[in-house]
Amino acid sequence: MGSADWTFLNDGLDIATVDRGVTAGIPRPPGGGTFLYGFNSLAATHGAVALFANLTNFAPMAKGGTIRGCLQRGPGGGPTGFSPFLFLCGQGTSVNDNGYLLGLSDDDPHRIVLRKGSIVAGIPDSEGPGVLLRSSESFAQGTWLHLRLDAVVNTNGDVVLTVYRNDLAAHPLGAPADWQAVAGMPVFIDDQLGINSGSQPLTSGRAGFGFSVADVTRRGFVDHIELYRQL
Repeated sequence: MGSADWTFLNDGLDIATVDRGVTAGIPRPPGGGTFLYGFNSLAATHGAVALFANLTNFAPMAKGGTIRGCLQRGPGGGPTGFSPFLFLCGQGTSVNDNGYLLGLSDDDPHRIVLRKGSIVAGIPDSEGPGVLLRSSESFAQGTWLHLRLDAVVNTNGDVVLTVYRNDLAAHPLGAPADWQAVAGMPVFIDDQLGINSGSQPLTSGRAGFGFSVADVTRRGFVDHIELYRQL
């Protein structure tokens, strides 16, 4: 997908607060191409920047889908105060809307976290409100992680959420990915009764990627986004 296939969610931080865009100046993940997409906070302001796929049948998607991409919490002014993420089933066109977020927690070291809640909050930590699953393993700042989130809507209204990781050292970008379950993150069923997550499941919506931040000189990087919708 090209730049024209993405639209910024409303109510996000402006470019004077968080610079963003495509760059060749940052080392890419193993097997990566010439460019990646980066975020760099310029002020100590809390908020988020996020983009969604604006293609026909994707904005919104009628059911669930799968999103895959490489994420990194980049080196910068400190190890906390930011989180990059992917999202599915975003409920509207604002960063204040809810969705399923898969990203890197605002912890040092950080974990892979699946969270249900407002996009603007990102992944505040690995145990806070809305956290559905977190990885057993933790990671150092500057680590590239190739992640995948599947949200499959069953006919009864349950949403089956599954998280995978591809080992970039063994299977770099450009080669077939080897998607494996993430330790500590079993299949999560967001049941149509609202029991497991505490609220009704999100059965449709927009998908994309973003960056939540609360401090200056925090950097997040995203590469190799793939998006498929459930038919």
